[in-house]
Amino acid sequence: MSEDDSNMEEYPTEIHDYLAAFEKSLGSVDEMLKTMMSVSRSELLQKVDPLEQAKLDLVSVYTLNSMFWVYLATQGINPKEHPVKQELERIRTYMNKVKEITDKKKASKLDKGAASRFVKNALWEPNAENEHASKAPAKGKKRQ
Repeated sequence: MSEDDSNMEEYPTEIHDYLAAFEKSLGSVDEMLKTMMSVSRSELLQKVDPLEQAKLDLVSVYTLNSMFWVYLATQGINPKEHPVKQELERIRTYMNKVKEITDKKKASKLDKGAASRFVKNALWEPNAENEHASKAPAKGKKRQ
């Protein structure tokens, strides 16, 4: 009997697809970590601006804590009752703050000069004839 056959007997066949997908995901994580670890942190941080550095740090710490969450679950410990839950929530708060900063940078800026020219040209300017007519009282109305 081969090793694969003995592994198949250890767990229900219904979860085989889930386990295969999990194994594939772990392989992807492993490859990504190898890629990130191939470049020194100081070299990587020199190439990016401070906002990108913050994003990189937040993603790294969130990933690490998420992996610890999974580890706790595999050890039979409820991660919802562990301090790692509060840590993940704290990291999410900072991720939202970084997202707000990024969104503000993407927001369009108001060009005051252009806006003032636009408003000035859009307003009605009375000419001499219209100005004289507007000063005269309207017919049928009493003047007080």
